[in-house]
Amino acid sequence: MASLQVNGKHRCGGFVISNDFVLTAAHCDVKKTYKMTVVLGTNNIRKADRKRKTHKVVKKCKHPDFKTVLLGNDIMLLKLSGPAKVTPVLLPKRKGFVKANTECLVAGWGYIKTNGTAQDELRKVNVTTDNLKKCQQRWKYSLPAKILCAGGDKTDKGFCQGDSGGPLVCNEIAVGIVSFNFNRDCDYSKRSNVPNVYTDISMFLPWINGILRKGVC
Repeated sequence: MASLQVNGKHRCGGFVISNDFVLTAAHCDVKKTYKMTVVLGTNNIRKADRKRKTHKVVKKCKHPDFKTVLLGNDIMLLKLSGPAKVTPVLLPKRKGFVKANTECLVAGWGYIKTNGTAQDELRKVNVTTDNLKKCQQRWKYSLPAKILCAGGDKTDKGFCQGDSGGPLVCNEIAVGIVSFNFNRDCDYSKRSNVPNVYTDISMFLPWINGILRKGVC
């Protein structure tokens, strides 16, 4: 897990997928005038050894077709200033890797309630993937292509703001990237919500592997 930070404050999650690249959501990007860093190898980001755990972001590889989360392609690679001394997360090797009704895990330092605050300690929760057609019907909006749905619906489990960019991990493989939920509402236990939406990593493998192979974007 990675904490993507702006001016020393947690903004989004992310996860290491190679020696010097972190995968996250494109909507986590900020203006060039802001200092972006990545904190690795810690569960508690407040107590982290900043000198040893913090990496500068030297290149942001945002998907060229990204405009807004509701239009999809919410994916970005961050090239680090030095090697990440942590074990990379495995990615799927083919499209459509994960099926509906699979129990997975999502983790992050995000809010634990609507309009909350980022957490110091990493939190995680189990969520179950949904059938994509049923997810589209539950939303009653036109969802973007290349997504996965999991959690947030008929359950008290799901992600919240600050968890964006973090991984949806199924069978120890990162299959999704936290993208968006309904109306930024995270109080899932209080009412019937709709499924949370993740970027489907398996649909972007050629783009990801091309950047990792070249080391640049």
